[in-house]
Amino acid sequence: MKPVILITNDDGISAKGIRYLIQLMCQLGEVVVIAPDKPQSGMGHAVTFSNPLRLNLISSGPNYLEYSCNGTPADCVKLGQKVVLKQKPDLIVSGINHGSNTSVNILYSGTMAAVLEGAMESIPAIGFSVNDYSPIADFDHTEKYILSITRNVLQNGLPHNGCLNVNFPARQAEGIKGVKVVRQGRAYWDETFEERKDPRHRKYYWLSGEFRNIDSGTDNDEWAIANNYIAIVPIQLDMTDYAAIKKISEWNFND
Repeated sequence: MKPVILITNDDGISAKGIRYLIQLMCQLGEVVVIAPDKPQSGMGHAVTFSNPLRLNLISSGPNYLEYSCNGTPADCVKLGQKVVLKQKPDLIVSGINHGSNTSVNILYSGTMAAVLEGAMESIPAIGFSVNDYSPIADFDHTEKYILSITRNVLQNGLPHNGCLNVNFPARQAEGIKGVKVVRQGRAYWDETFEERKDPRHRKYYWLSGEFRNIDSGTDNDEWAIANNYIAIVPIQLDMTDYAAIKKISEWNFND
């Protein structure tokens, strides 16, 4: 029996990345696609509760269903499980994202929010991203690795409430050097807000900034993709800083 694979993204149903991912997943199982009807990049783990959610059936055939949704990536996963399938899929894959989701970017990413939504339900889940923001990005160098990583997850599973954040370098002439299973890099966005005025002279602000990598290690996702390796970061839902528990417990809270 073929595994049931739920596919979503945050770049929208028509993005090149998800179209490429659909082709690959159709080689491995029964596919259900539920993706936002418009780009939802930077949406993080937002969910919709004050507006109606709608599903639009795009395609239906043997072992294949495709819907667009007016909600967020996390909404798409919830609807896929609770409304369309009415059961847990065997796997959730999200992407292929146009642009990397390394380091702190996982916190902003709608692509990875969908993956984490799956992990909350103990569904194996993988997020795929390529460090190329172009709408016509080249994904051909990812094919064999995406298929291999996905097969391994289907065969071996993932730790309870765990998932994978997989980032590819942009395609280069020399080809990918290999795969690194690494930690999340230490980096941040140095943000600025440019003040502007609209035609009625009312102020508004435009966000911009620079990405600052402050990690000098060679065992993290930023280093891996910068050196033409695929970075696989195992992710868990528990964000507790266990090392800090004892130290903070020693504070005097009676002052």
